[in-house]
Amino acid sequence: MKIAITGKGGVGKTTFAAMISRLFAEEGYSVLGVDADPDANLALALGFPKELIDEIVPISEMKSLVAERTASTPGSFGTMFKMNPKVSDIPERYCKEYNGVKVLTMGTVDTGGSGCVCPEHVLLKTLTSHLILGNKDVIVMDMEAGIEHLGRGTAKNVDAFIVVVEPGERSLQTYRKVKKLAEDIGVKKILVVGNKIRDRKDESFILNHIEEDECLGFIHYNPNIVDSDRSNLSPYDVNHQIKEEVKNISNKLKGVI
Repeated sequence: MKIAITGKGGVGKTTFAAMISRLFAEEGYSVLGVDADPDANLALALGFPKELIDEIVPISEMKSLVAERTASTPGSFGTMFKMNPKVSDIPERYCKEYNGVKVLTMGTVDTGGSGCVCPEHVLLKTLTSHLILGNKDVIVMDMEAGIEHLGRGTAKNVDAFIVVVEPGERSLQTYRKVKKLAEDIGVKKILVVGNKIRDRKDESFILNHIEEDECLGFIHYNPNIVDSDRSNLSPYDVNHQIKEEVKNISNKLKGVI
């Protein structure tokens, strides 16, 4: 299973990505969390200790690796390079693991202008598109906030896009844009998780703005999540109710993919 998680900035997409990754790991899945957000926080949300986070080097910063796999010159622009670089060994060689989840940070790519296809981007896109998964393998991609990544097609070959929303019009506007662009690149499943829910009114607001079969479930507002960030703990470890809500969402996800 390969899923991409996105949403407007601040809705809690990284928190959700970390929690569902932890759940899959507890259920015996081999989990690879791909942090595709330039403001990389997935390892932190998973509870990685600081010293391990400091050891993580984004793939896009490994210039010699990019050059080797794409047959390009580091920092090159406008030159020829391989469009199908070898990527099968990258997760095992370059990821860090904690709490049963392997994390690979993709980092940022300096494209030199909108629409530019550079060797780094090709490597990252190939990595997320061509990893071969077994029955108990899961890739959870924490995408950058907003919609720009959809223009690059980095997560084109996922089984589902999960858009994390909160009960507000700005968040749902991002959902509508994500849905259109994801459909444009051929993603068949666009699903929704409602976060920071306070009451039934919040649930109804979200349900009234999306297709009924798109909703995977809701995660209620919980101050323990804020506390976990202060203490550098995974939000998955701070509250039993959160675990149950994420488990219900996961079960529904498995039923539609």
